[in-house]
Amino acid sequence: MSRPPRERADAVAAVAEIFREFGFEGASLSAITARTGLGKGSLYHFFPGGKEEMAAAVLAEIDGWFTRTVFAPLRDDPDPEAAIARMLRETDAYFRSGRRICLVGAFALDGTRDRFAARIGGYFTAWRRALADAVARSGRGEAMERAEHAVLAIQGALVLARSLDDPGVFARMLARIERDLLSPETHDRPN
Repeated sequence: MSRPPRERADAVAAVAEIFREFGFEGASLSAITARTGLGKGSLYHFFPGGKEEMAAAVLAEIDGWFTRTVFAPLRDDPDPEAAIARMLRETDAYFRSGRRICLVGAFALDGTRDRFAARIGGYFTAWRRALADAVARSGRGEAMERAEHAVLAIQGALVLARSLDDPGVFARMLARIERDLLSPETHDRPN
């Protein structure tokens, strides 16, 4: 980092990227101070609760962004298809077209999950519910099942894209989700 963060919000963003790189357990205080340029005193000024507070702040920031940018529009936009399309665009941008891991998902996979179970579970529950609401309002059946599949596909595509170093995996999955959620449905019609 070229200049140490001066605001807590900037420190939260910097710490989030460190957690993305090292995970919660692997992000030592020395790595955090080295990467942020903040001394221990400054870190404890921003985060008196230490690394636990850092992770809680990062999760709150992620939740806030997704609530404002993805979940609320899915629930509230009078055009549910526009909201779903927006979710796909914003998700692509947020995860940098499959080049950035989902930190909430990463926290869910290790011991960090137990520390922040409610927040992690709440994030995925909110996403599924908001998307299911938009899917149902768009007139498609099996709304919760479709929503769960979409969130699962996004998370899986992130893992696969990163493991193969192929962001095209993520792009293809988003296109598939778009077809599944937004293409006109065809129904068997009697002849």
